[in-house]
Amino acid sequence: MKKTPKKRGMKGIILSGGTATRLFPLTATTSKQLLPVYNRQMIFFPLNTLIKAGITDILMIVAPEHSGQYLNLLGSVFKKHGINISFEVQSVPRGLADAFIIGENFIGDGFVTMILGDNIFEDDFSNAINNFRSGAHIFAKRVSDPERFAVVKFDLHNRAIKIVEKPQQWLSDYAIPGIYIYDQRVVNAAKHARPSARGEIEITSLHNYYLKLGELKVSTFDGEWLDAGTFDSLLEAGNIVKNKGLYKKFHPIIEKAVKEFNEELKILAKKKLA
Repeated sequence: MKKTPKKRGMKGIILSGGTATRLFPLTATTSKQLLPVYNRQMIFFPLNTLIKAGITDILMIVAPEHSGQYLNLLGSVFKKHGINISFEVQSVPRGLADAFIIGENFIGDGFVTMILGDNIFEDDFSNAINNFRSGAHIFAKRVSDPERFAVVKFDLHNRAIKIVEKPQQWLSDYAIPGIYIYDQRVVNAAKHARPSARGEIEITSLHNYYLKLGELKVSTFDGEWLDAGTFDSLLEAGNIVKNKGLYKKFHPIIEKAVKEFNEELKILAKKKLA
């Protein structure tokens, strides 16, 4: 009887570096991903995506000037709940794909799901993450302004045939959001990716690596995708999170950890006033 291959462990990476100059002066004193979206810091939303999928080992990549703030918020709040969060500093933003080079030892020979710290999703990607076995799996959503994003073109059979970063000419209305699932080969692919004209290691290089191998899966989705990178989109994200009740859809682990953290802060505040 043929044995079923043992599933490799899935780890998670949240990329929360960058300077977010479009949100100055809000981000002059803190990270964009630590700004509030309705009643919770933005960073809890990508955390929720990973934790809902059963991922318990998470690497957070942050900018050096904000690393202390992340540690204060997330350094130990999840430990007692079986969620291990570690931190790495990205001193210089070198592109999204650089996250896999920074996280090489963390990824090891397993699988990894990376999500951008400023991306909020209505959809639950747990099934895609849990059923992943090899290659790469990314996602696509129809948008009105595809020129702002990496874009995927499909053939008549809905198979991905071309991926371009911020195309100058119209290619497709399907943008690729900031959640990606890869096997361990992504590290080597990132190391050998050539920097783009803007000097960054583009995530599209990794998509195209797997596309050429015939091992790239692209799934479309219809739910909300919020990329809170401007004042208007940050405000809109908060309104959608409230009006659609997304703030009520956090995993119980996050709800409990945040409640405990809030209680600890209240006790500390009372002691300081005593």
